[in-house]
Amino acid sequence: MVSREQRAALHEKLHLLRSVTHSRALNKKSIIADASKYIEGLKQKVELLNREIAYARNPLTPRVTVDTLEKGFLIKVFSPKSFPGLLVSVLEVFEELGLNVLEASVSCTETFRLEAVGEEGVMETLDAEVVKQAIKEAIKDNTENSSETSEQEEV
Repeated sequence: MVSREQRAALHEKLHLLRSVTHSRALNKKSIIADASKYIEGLKQKVELLNREIAYARNPLTPRVTVDTLEKGFLIKVFSPKSFPGLLVSVLEVFEELGLNVLEASVSCTETFRLEAVGEEGVMETLDAEVVKQAIKEAIKDNTENSSETSEQEEV
């Protein structure tokens, strides 16, 4: 059996948890569910900050993020330098993976920015990490080829 003191302590802890997580729930189950969502949100913020720190340490490294949507992915690519053919390389990866581009925004002037919503083909079951790694590999190949071409032109 739970004593009054234990019940009061539990009530106090739930009240504290409710206030820390900004929950408006009144019952225990809902307060804990809200706290769980709050913790997941904090985890996502930590991941984002870790990516930003990694980028800040090496600003010339292209950034690729892939978020899973209901039937596809939100893909964001940023490179501090735009290379010839980079957009084509990324779009070829989409095609190889069977991703249909539903919506895209691209800038290839000084920097390279791409934000696209890609929908999986009918039979595809892709993982966000697979998409991310394939795009990173395409960027790496493209930038290496562009560097080699530039060096040959200089000679």
